[in-house]
Amino acid sequence: MSGYDHHYSVMLDEALKALFVRKSGTYADCTYGRGGHSRGILSALGEEGRLLALDSDLDAVSHAKKMFANDSRVIVEHSTFSNIKKLAEKHNATGFDGVLLDLGVSSPQLDNAKRGFSFRLDGPLDMRLNSSAGITAADWLQEAPQKEIEKVLKNFGEERYFRRIARALVNEREKSELKTTSGLVEIVKKALPALDKNKHPATRVFQAIRIHINRELDELSHCLEQLISLMNTGGRIVVISFHSLEDRIVKNFFKRKAQGEYFPRKFPIKDADIKRTLRVLGKPLKASPQEILNNRRSRSATMRVAEKMP
Repeated sequence: MSGYDHHYSVMLDEALKALFVRKSGTYADCTYGRGGHSRGILSALGEEGRLLALDSDLDAVSHAKKMFANDSRVIVEHSTFSNIKKLAEKHNATGFDGVLLDLGVSSPQLDNAKRGFSFRLDGPLDMRLNSSAGITAADWLQEAPQKEIEKVLKNFGEERYFRRIARALVNEREKSELKTTSGLVEIVKKALPALDKNKHPATRVFQAIRIHINRELDELSHCLEQLISLMNTGGRIVVISFHSLEDRIVKNFFKRKAQGEYFPRKFPIKDADIKRTLRVLGKPLKASPQEILNNRRSRSATMRVAEKMP
């Protein structure tokens, strides 16, 4: 395995406990990464159990196919998780007993400068999770109207100085093409009136552009909606998110499905007759102090769990 194969599976024990893996169950790891969660699920599955492992990253898919080449319980697919319903139908997965979504980017992706995800490493300005399709961050930044860049930085990065940075990017691209991560970092630094000593100045900008390029929030919303009809009664949906935008989508989705259909206050219907599809299990969990000490990237992780109701 290459040096890029190392990946620390965030909240591994907590996720496996929440999934409550049954020996003959059917499970999906929607973000394989380097397989830490998948291996944990398989260790609890019996011979009749099944696991669908998917990832939009070709390197991750290649890793999964090598890792589980001799395990008939595992199906590996190169796909975004918004295709979960089509994949379930393709492989006759009549119902999932557990689905895991470990969102964001993996350590191998961040640590590989060629992928363009890291503001600490110099490399081509790519940022695509699926490097075989779609436009790169460089292409988008070169062509997008200033107002569009402003909107992305504000909505997906919650960047305070979104206008200043967008204007600086547009001005700079008129002089030369935006090709590298280090070049983007320098533009951001120069555009900011002051630097935050506790956070890298380009953190929010890189997050925003990556989310936009990969349509990450849309992917998440579409996947969650599809899972409702794919889960067996008692099946668990476990989501680990790494920033407030993702977590808000998961929180609101779980809450909405747990509350059931909306009716006006005086509408003549009993509470017991309201159709509810999910039950939220416990409070959101954070990584333990020991895990954060071992892996700083886990400090922003939040895990939410919901169970399919009859």
